[in-house]
Amino acid sequence: MTVLVTGSSGFIGGALCRALCEQGHQVVAFHRASSTLRLLADLPVEHAIGDLTQPASLQTAMQGMEVVFHAGALLGAGQPGRMYAVTVQGTQSVLQAARIAGVRRVVHTSSVAALGIPEPGRRNGRGLLTENHAWNYRPDLWPYGYAKYLAEQEVQRAVSLGQDVVIVNPSLVYGPGDIYRQASSPIVQVARQKLPFITEAGGNIVHIEDVVAGHLAALERGKRGERYILGGENLTIEQVVSLMAELAGVPAPNLMLPPRLVHGLSRLAGVLSMPLGVSELRLAGYYFYYEIKKAQRELGLGQAKSARQAIGDALNWFEAAGAVKLKKPAAA
Repeated sequence: MTVLVTGSSGFIGGALCRALCEQGHQVVAFHRASSTLRLLADLPVEHAIGDLTQPASLQTAMQGMEVVFHAGALLGAGQPGRMYAVTVQGTQSVLQAARIAGVRRVVHTSSVAALGIPEPGRRNGRGLLTENHAWNYRPDLWPYGYAKYLAEQEVQRAVSLGQDVVIVNPSLVYGPGDIYRQASSPIVQVARQKLPFITEAGGNIVHIEDVVAGHLAALERGKRGERYILGGENLTIEQVVSLMAELAGVPAPNLMLPPRLVHGLSRLAGVLSMPLGVSELRLAGYYFYYEIKKAQRELGLGQAKSARQAIGDALNWFEAAGAVKLKKPAAA
């Protein structure tokens, strides 16, 4: 097939391009002129220069495409206007360009963040969030999650008009190739012993290879308009950080702060130059645990790789990239 990948220079997009090339597809990598192309350097891809905020560039790139993987979005915080323009309006432009070009199917890379937060009864890990969960949080407290939610609304509008789009929702993705977080990744922060504390919270860790497999399966077997959570292991933050420290060969932080205190620290995150962002600090106390049976059942996905494997592979890649120094390879 002839496939366009937006966000092709990023963590998920770059891994998708590699997998598609290995399967023999003709891949067109859509990215900005200023994008770092390290993840694409050795791949036989065609480059389409453009920007999600420039609809004309998308329309040109879509010509002749059979399939589009829309993995482009804006990460980080502090730019709500640009977040909306890139993630929400950019998705709208991608879908419109794909519809005009007659693209057969679009696979939209969303995030579990678009599902909102666990209800109070799930703060201690009781119950799992599923694809049916609806956004339920203040937009200004989590701009990234809200932008992802709004982008999904654009997808649903396109589906209502007859367009074939499938949504995938990766959880916390780790593994080799996280090129834009060589300083900010929690793995790097723990390995450098820069993470000053932990708190009561939980998350779901998934390997980048399982995320790519989920995208490819969604293309072939996903149902139009459906969400599919691409996840792995549900672990407490204490378990995750301890695993990172063990694999990096460093002591784990032993200062446990209560969520209420961490929420207060969120107001000082910028001043204190903390390794965690404001949104992450505000979500202390919540257990973001997910049910992944729908993706396994409908997409035919097998057993997900362990969090140990994902973190170990990420650490080894970060070391090769010069982001950390390990005493020995992280044996996952």
